[in-house]
Amino acid sequence: MGKVDYNLLWGEAARAGRGRPPGLSRERIVAEAVAIADAEGLQKVSMKHLAERLGSGVMSLYRHVPGKDELVVLMYDSLMAGPLPLPEADHWRDVLRHWGLGVRDLFIAHPWALTVATSERTMGPGEAGWVDAVLGRLSAVGLPAELGLIAVLTVDCFALGAVRPEIGSAGGDTDFFQFLADPAARARFPDLARLVAPGSASGASMEDYFEFGLDRVLDGLERFIESRH
Repeated sequence: MGKVDYNLLWGEAARAGRGRPPGLSRERIVAEAVAIADAEGLQKVSMKHLAERLGSGVMSLYRHVPGKDELVVLMYDSLMAGPLPLPEADHWRDVLRHWGLGVRDLFIAHPWALTVATSERTMGPGEAGWVDAVLGRLSAVGLPAELGLIAVLTVDCFALGAVRPEIGSAGGDTDFFQFLADPAARARFPDLARLVAPGSASGASMEDYFEFGLDRVLDGLERFIESRH
């Protein structure tokens, strides 16, 4: 679906959709689909459900979006259509830390998007805009240009993996280890049960684990950069 995705995101149809008057449009369809996915999950996004929510006929949607697979690609890229939420910083490490936390925030707000992000797909203009913006910030604070993209992708890959347990279920930390409520499971996995038990020394939240890991990734990048000077 790579060529279809590319044309959908970067082709004439994508550019032509901008500036149209209000009404049934690709932008409105995508926004409504995102609202459904956020509230009910991606599996609840269907052309029929969308048509009902938008008060239109199903066939009318197909004039703007070829199908659900293509719609999901547009939905994901739309999450990054606005400016990158990245505060000003004086050091590349702070820029990358905010980037990693921003990636986490995106998936906490839109859990369905993680499956899309880790699938084979084409980068769209929204995502490209975010990456370009963070690269600009890194360049402005003196990170060597040849390290900018690999550093961003390194932090991004960490964030994609580390946020998964946090959004794996609606209940967060508790649901991820819910099997440990069974005494038989605690007996079977005693070390895991001891480490994640409430009040244990390592009983931190998933967010704490995320930030700990992010900081260690940045430690490694910092040591590597220092070794080059």
